Amino acid sequence: MFDIKVHLKTLPDNPGVYIMKDKYGNVIYVGKAISLKNRVRQYFQSSKNHSNKVKSMVKNISSFEYIMTDSELEALILECNLIKKYKPKYNVLLRDDKTYPYIKVTVTEEFPRVLKTRRIIKDGSKYFGPYSNVSAVNDTLEIIRNNYPIRTCNIDIEKSIRLGIRPCLNYHIKKCIGPCTGVCDKKEYNDMISEILLFLSGREEKLISTMTEKMMYYSENLMFEEAAQYRDKIESLKDVIEKQKVSNVQNDTDQDVIAMANMNQEACVQVFFIRNGKISGRENFMLEGVRDSSRADILGSFIKQFYLSQEYTPKELIVEEEFADQSIIQEMLTSKRGSKVNIKVPQKGDKKALVLMVRKNADEYLMKFDDIKKKKYEKSIGALEELRQLLNIDKPIIRIESYDISNIQGVDSIGTMVVYTNGVKDRKEYRRFKIKTVDGPNDYASMSEVIDRRLKHGNLPDLILLDGGKGQVSTVKKVLQLNGEDIPLWGMYKDDKHRTKGLVNLEREVELDRTTSLYRFVSGIQEEVHNYSISYHRSLRDKKMTKSVLDEISGIGAKRKKALMLKFGDIENMKKASIEQLTEVEGISISIAEKIKSKLR
Repeated sequence: MFDIKVHLKTLPDNPGVYIMKDKYGNVIYVGKAISLKNRVRQYFQSSKNHSNKVKSMVKNISSFEYIMTDSELEALILECNLIKKYKPKYNVLLRDDKTYPYIKVTVTEEFPRVLKTRRIIKDGSKYFGPYSNVSAVNDTLEIIRNNYPIRTCNIDIEKSIRLGIRPCLNYHIKKCIGPCTGVCDKKEYNDMISEILLFLSGREEKLISTMTEKMMYYSENLMFEEAAQYRDKIESLKDVIEKQKVSNVQNDTDQDVIAMANMNQEACVQVFFIRNGKISGRENFMLEGVRDSSRADILGSFIKQFYLSQEYTPKELIVEEEFADQSIIQEMLTSKRGSKVNIKVPQKGDKKALVLMVRKNADEYLMKFDDIKKKKYEKSIGALEELRQLLNIDKPIIRIESYDISNIQGVDSIGTMVVYTNGVKDRKEYRRFKIKTVDGPNDYASMSEVIDRRLKHGNLPDLILLDGGKGQVSTVKKVLQLNGEDIPLWGMYKDDKHRTKGLVNLEREVELDRTTSLYRFVSGIQEEVHNYSISYHRSLRDKKMTKSVLDEISGIGAKRKKALMLKFGDIENMKKASIEQLTEVEGISISIAEKIKSKLR
């Protein structure tokens, strides 16, 4: 038994990370501290200064752990990693922790390539980005490849020339000038790479000036086809520049501009990625667990989680306001980048105007998100409230779990659980169960096993709906009582045409009106759990169909089994084959051939 008072006395006066857990052992909060002793004790002292969120969390703490670190910076990094791992209920969570695409120019190669990548490694290549989405990268690469016939392959150029390997299709359709042929002009190729680097570095004006000189040269020398090619390149570049213009930016420093909007317990952070004075992209991020959190805490949580997961750290962050742990986060980013990172909160001037523009965009996005969310939830939340009243459930229904039991031709019984959170499918919470303790097609005993196993893992639902009638309800009710749980429990029964008809428990039966949204909601749950069972059956059946008697012979894996089947066609032909014929198959030794004959005999 964990005694919180006893363990509070043993806390060290060191920096580190503390991990709060509920009675089921689930991590519900992760925090960092300069002094573990002082910080953790604060939670269990007078609660009058605590926010509602902290009060709620403390009520659910059954135990805690801590990890000491050598510095606050180490604690910050560890905290971020643990939040990403556990996704605790009471932490502010970044919903989107994806990595962003970059454009890589392999300048260390004799004939460099221009590639799309999500990883930055120290290989001497030049990297440009991040871009807010893959489409932006693809569009940029398309512009480059339409204007510059450079190679896209990764073949060994020297080997290709030495062996006289024929060039690929790109060479023949003039999409590549063919370094692999051995007759490519290296200076011409590197001139193209230089122009591409100027373009990607945001120095399009200089590139356009260079191209204009070449266009005029070709035109004056009556080389109109070449002049026209440069004219088209110039027009493409001007289109790109126009799309990227932002009047507030007056230098070529890599910057991220960050602002936040929050309302109705939702928070949206918007980031503008500015590279070499041009906007390379922008992105909106929705944050979870922001209820009763200050703007400073939300913004600080976002910045440390987001930048720790990204490959690239810009030289400067321009933020709307000061945030929690700002100085230590700046230290973390400086360490990550390997050179000084500045975090600035502008009070006036162009940077302030830029921040206000980003804030305006964040406000607009959050309003749209809120409207979409309201419309999306109107159907589900309305149905939940109607269901709560119909079934006489006292508290709000947040989490619904629905269960189904099925088997394949009387064997291989399985159970499935689908989850609805706030009336919406919560697929990451779905679970499948292979029945372990029941022999044969006994749906009641199988359901008992599934529910009993489920109750051991906490985070229990507000309502359980079973795909079945009174018999299933009676069976599960006994399991709930044995586990000391009192969860509202109903069965979803069907009519003669196998359509959802209504809900039933041990006291009453409720038939649903097929014209109502409540009927569509309940029938949708029953259909979802049934389809989830079918998909599980299909995967099990497919696995069974790929099995054969050969799988029972030691020394025969997938490769040898495939070779045997290609040679003999089926098991019957294998039975008739001699030891000598079996050993003709690659990988089949005499000892394995003898095992095959013995098994098939």
